[in-house]
Amino acid sequence: SADAMALARRDGDDILVTVYAQPRASRDEVTGPHGDALRIRIAAPPVDGEANKALCRYIAGLCGVPAGAVSIAACDTSRRKVVRVRRPARIPDVFGIPLQDMRSDRGDRT
Repeated sequence: SADAMALARRDGDDILVTVYAQPRASRDEVTGPHGDALRIRIAAPPVDGEANKALCRYIAGLCGVPAGAVSIAACDTSRRKVVRVRRPARIPDVFGIPLQDMRSDRGDRT
C-alpha cells in the first residue's frame, strides 16, 4: 500500500507506533525499521517493567511530550509492542508520518 513505509499511524490526535524493542542495549537509540516495526534499543533491562518505562520515556523525548503521554497500547511483555503517543508535539522522521498529516484543518487553536 501507499503507506507501507509508515511505522506509525494516526489515531485521532494521537499516534500509534509499532516498536520492536531490544532491552539491555549499550544506550537508548532508534536503529531503524525491523519489518513493519521501528527497532529501538533500550539500555534498561526487561525486569519489573523497567524497559517498558524507559521505552516510553525515550519515545516521549523524541515526540516532545511528557513521559505520561506515552503508554504501551498492546503486547506489554513481548519485544514487539504498539506504543500510543498522546497529542505529539513533533513526529520524528523515522516514524514515517509526514507532519502535515497530523495537523487537522478544523482551525481549533489551543
